[in-house]
Amino acid sequence: MPDDTLFTGAAPHYPVGRMPYPPALTDVLREALGLDGTGRLLDVGCGPGSLTVLLAPLFAEAVGVDADAGMIEEARRRAPALSWHCLRAEELPAGLGEFRVVSFAQSFHWMDQPAVARAVRPMIVPGGAWVHVGATTHRGVDGPEPLTWPRPPWDRVDALVASYLGPVRRAGRGTLPGGTRGGEEDVMRAAGYDGPVRILVGGGETVTRSADEIVSAVFSLSYATPHLFGDRVGEFEADLRSLLAQVSPDGLFAERRRETELVIWRP
Repeated sequence: MPDDTLFTGAAPHYPVGRMPYPPALTDVLREALGLDGTGRLLDVGCGPGSLTVLLAPLFAEAVGVDADAGMIEEARRRAPALSWHCLRAEELPAGLGEFRVVSFAQSFHWMDQPAVARAVRPMIVPGGAWVHVGATTHRGVDGPEPLTWPRPPWDRVDALVASYLGPVRRAGRGTLPGGTRGGEEDVMRAAGYDGPVRILVGGGETVTRSADEIVSAVFSLSYATPHLFGDRVGEFEADLRSLLAQVSPDGLFAERRRETELVIWRP
């Protein structure tokens, strides 16, 4: 059974701690798929709706689904005009109908991939597409060149998390000793999809981030969500803020944005 506690407590931190997708993403996807404001979008594992809201203007209707009730509540607060459903991807099609595009943003690896790939394929209308949006939005690119402000000390942050939660990364009710699983291309081909077409968008832009944003970025991670720290969450946050203040007394950091990859499959 997929774990619906992976991001418990992370919902309010996501919009603050995750860097926005590059604005060019909508134009690139519009051109790649010939989108014209018609049809429907289904964003699976939508979280607080960051991608759903960005892509919604490309469609007549946008629908987001996520297994985390807190994420759906946050999405509804941010974009009440869109359609939001609290359900696991494994429950699809769930009577939601057909869609021109079904998108997954850093979410497919958490799911029962073969089951979800099979369930979604008949939900995509002829000429439609499955779009995987791959991006690391909680942190930027490492590098030696000086920026306007210090880079966030991500290695030291990870070490601090490990000092509280142990050396093996936590993930909801379980752990991820070997990281998240791969093999998505094999799953997609086995389910009957054609592709993929890969498109890189953005990357390299310098982003200034505050200490509050870095703290929320940490709490937005599956292996550092607030509930994992239990009654020590306040102590951990104090230590995290102390670490950040040591690196940047002004409370400001800079990073270069990573590229976003669109991986397009056709049913």
